[in-house]
Amino acid sequence: MSAADDGRSVGQLVAAATAELSALVHEEIALAKAELRQDVKRGAIGSGAAVAAGVLLLFSLPVFSFAAVYGIHNLGLGLAWSFTVVGGVYVLLAAVLLLLAKSKLSKVKPPQRSISSAKESAALLSNVKPHPRPVPKVREEPRAVEHVSRSSA
Repeated sequence: MSAADDGRSVGQLVAAATAELSALVHEEIALAKAELRQDVKRGAIGSGAAVAAGVLLLFSLPVFSFAAVYGIHNLGLGLAWSFTVVGGVYVLLAAVLLLLAKSKLSKVKPPQRSISSAKESAALLSNVKPHPRPVPKVREEPRAVEHVSRSSA
């Protein structure tokens, strides 16, 4: 279909296409905002649930510790020794985790490629001289021009 068939000029068709494209872009932005809003809400709910689970897990640790102590005590060991055994297991577990953390952290190295690239760039840029820029001239105020009239003689 041509512009002549529709009765509109090319300028009118371009204007209509621009308006429709603008409306489409606005609708796409509105859709993206709605989706992001929904994703942020889901993320907030998920984060809240994870924090609540962590707090409950933290609160359950003393309960299970006492359960372990009284379970060991029911095996015939004194109550004080049962607490000592459970405390010792926690200290041993903490020591193993500390050694694991130390071994993993000792393998962390500085980013050698980034450092060498930065050094190369700095060396290259230290030899570069800036281009001389022309100093902008101070704009002079326009002077009053005297008009000399010619006399016709």
